[in-house]
Formats: sequence, structure tokens, C-alpha cells
Amino acid sequence: MRVLIAFSLATGLVGPLTAQQPDSLPPGVTAQMIETGKLLFEGPGVCTACHGRDGKGITGVGSNLTDTTWVHNDGSYEGILAQIKTGVLPEHSQSGRRMPERGASSLTDKQLAAVAAYVWSLSRQTKS
Repeated sequence: MRVLIAFSLATGLVGPLTAQQPDSLPPGVTAQMIETGKLLFEGPGVCTACHGRDGKGITGVGSNLTDTTWVHNDGSYEGILAQIKTGVLPEHSQSGRRMPERGASSLTDKQLAAVAAYVWSLSRQTKS
């Protein structure tokens, strides 16, 4: 099974998120939400300004979202969503920089939920 998934990923037959089993997603999260969240993360959510296009963070600005170390929440979908909504005060931030509420974006709650689903997925993708 791993060989089939690796082959499919390498050849582009399926995207990295398609390989995830649907039952491994948090309640209420769908593969479509994750895909939408990726587009929002890279676009109007302005997340890339601090976390980079790949989500690996920008030194001194934003945390790496692709590893399993969570600085300001427990890494659960709910924890990530709450963190995006409330932001991070400079005195609690490792970089000393503030993460504004809603990431300083004008995204709706539904859009924030999609971004949180995408961020949740970043640290759960199969590493090669």
C-alpha cells in the first residue's frame, strides 16, 4: 500500500492530501476544506507573509507549521482554529512579534476553518 501511495504521489496521480484516509481527518474537516484552506493560506489569508509558502516558517517571524512542534496550541484542529482566531501576543511569541487576530485577514469564519484544516494537515503529511 505504501509503495502504491508513494508511486501515486511521485507521479502526480494523486495529491499529498488525497493519500490521507478520510477517517483520519478531524470531525467536520473534509479534503475539500483542506484544499480550499491551502488556496486561502497562499492568498487572501496572508499566512505566507510569516509562515512562508511551504508553511515551514520564516526565521524570526512565524513558526514552522510542518513539524510536530506546536508552540501556542496543542496541534489539534480545534486548537489551531482557536489560535488563528485569537492570534498571539508579542509577549507570548517566540519571535517577540504579534500574530494578529485572524492573521490580520478579513477571512470569514468558514474560511478560517478551512485555513485551520490546511494548517492541521501540514504536519500530518507523509514525509519522504
